[in-house]
Amino acid sequence: MCGITGYIGTNDAKEILLKGLEKLEYRGYDSAGIAAFNQDGIHIFKEKGRIADLRAVVDGNVNAQTGIGQTRWATHGAPSKINAHPHQSASGRFTLVHNGVIENESELKAKYLQDVTFISETDTEVIVQLVEKFSKKMETEEAFLKTLRLLNGSYAIAMLDAETPGTIFAAKNKSPLLIGVGEDFHVVASDAMAMIQMTDQFIELMDKEIVIVKKDRADIYNLNGEVIIREPYRAELDVTDIEKGTYPHYMLKEIDEQPLVIRKIIQAYQDGSGSLRIDDEIISAMLGADRIYIVACGTSSHAGLVGKQLIEKLADIPVEVHLASEFGYNMPLLCEKPLFIFISQSGETADSRSVLVKVKELGYRALTITNVPGSTLSREADYTLLLHAGPEIAVASTKAYTAQVAVLAILAFVTGRAKGLSLDLDLVKELGIIANAMETLCGAKEEFEQIATEYLPAAINCFFIGRSIDYFVGLEGALKLKEISYIQAEGFAGGELKHGTIALIEKGTPVIALATQAVVNGSIRANVKEVAARGAHTCIISMKGLDAEEDRFILPAVHELLTPLVSVIPLQLIAYYAALHRGCDVDKPRNLAKSVTVE
Repeated sequence: MCGITGYIGTNDAKEILLKGLEKLEYRGYDSAGIAAFNQDGIHIFKEKGRIADLRAVVDGNVNAQTGIGQTRWATHGAPSKINAHPHQSASGRFTLVHNGVIENESELKAKYLQDVTFISETDTEVIVQLVEKFSKKMETEEAFLKTLRLLNGSYAIAMLDAETPGTIFAAKNKSPLLIGVGEDFHVVASDAMAMIQMTDQFIELMDKEIVIVKKDRADIYNLNGEVIIREPYRAELDVTDIEKGTYPHYMLKEIDEQPLVIRKIIQAYQDGSGSLRIDDEIISAMLGADRIYIVACGTSSHAGLVGKQLIEKLADIPVEVHLASEFGYNMPLLCEKPLFIFISQSGETADSRSVLVKVKELGYRALTITNVPGSTLSREADYTLLLHAGPEIAVASTKAYTAQVAVLAILAFVTGRAKGLSLDLDLVKELGIIANAMETLCGAKEEFEQIATEYLPAAINCFFIGRSIDYFVGLEGALKLKEISYIQAEGFAGGELKHGTIALIEKGTPVIALATQAVVNGSIRANVKEVAARGAHTCIISMKGLDAEEDRFILPAVHELLTPLVSVIPLQLIAYYAALHRGCDVDKPRNLAKSVTVE
């Protein structure tokens, strides 16, 4: 959520900033703005709504070679032009954009800023007003450092000083920020994706670091003023990966990319002989654990639930799955030798990072499974497994989910093999079958569009039911539907219906049931009959070999443990078409952000 861009060089900054912000739209936002700095001063343009709305108010006659910009996702204060970034100090000397949350804003206002009239409702304005107050008695860099030392919370900041042309002041704590290096220019970005068309060379900023950016250099310090030397890394992003191409939406493109992602994962985790392999240190940590704690949020937590089944069945290690937002404040009684697995598409999830910090303080080992090398969770954990899914732009996760499940399956399999367990499974072969099955399902879009049309045209709610591993997939299917179509949807274990939930069933209630597990096939079909008897409009999606005449769609047969990799695709596509037919913004659903960088 929120995204920062900055540019300092020899070209006109406005268009570079705007294009960068467009690349960050996937992160989620409700307003946007830029500041352009030239010989006439700092020019502010901001607007509630989309980047297109911002473009409409930017003065094309302003030519500037320095600037900063931000897309805002509201935390303090409603979405509005006044609350949009950039924010300025009382005199207009300092202009600042900020991602994150300042937790002690009220205390800072009371102690230092009682004489300042605030324009916005944001916590961000406290930062810029503090810098101005301190700058009256010290140089800008000192005032910036003093302000940063007072802040509690998370921040990624880019700031301009009207009295210091040719300079961007930037800093980071808990929120991601990168410095891009080019020939005779530098850029600032929350994500390399924003500026990949400008450069593929980026310097990572670590927590509590400040950087003074000029067109020909970037000087990094910690909050004690000590110089930090860090070489840039090459961002391995293909510009074409972050374009929609011929697709109407990123979400549809990313659904279709899932077979390719599975094949990439197989290749990435094979050794020279074709056997699956994971770093020996990771497998040693798995074997040394008496219990594994999977910590994640949203879609990643649903992948974690599937991962629990895979690890327990293939590696014979007990697993608990916890929501990061709960675990951080209500940590359960831990076992003697725990291993923590953090699952996050972005690797920047604030709730998960909060738990990771506590885990490291306790001296425990942690593994991050993420799509983004060099992300915060990856850097701070002991080990990392990459998803190899490529950039995921749509807010509703699709290919990252299936990549997470596939990598967890490989982790479980290699651990079980190292443990000497007898595993009647050729995982490379089975994942190849999965990829082929995914292609078949992605080619059946018309059928899933018809299901969406038949079951969800005017629905106000929808139930997803399943048993065993199908229940976990149902949770993900419900999340996909609710987050992009705004239909109230819930996933339930089939056997729990009669324990209260069935009271919600009335005539016409859509109920989508998954039936891919032989041991519970009869049970879930009995649950379908129970809701049908009470008027539900039922839709059974089953696997070949377990199918019945009344089933609405039959999935290709795959290994029973790996069915989530295929059964989720119909649910993704049904959600997509339900949202499309309702006129919803499929890629950028309301109120949501892709990368949740505040708790």
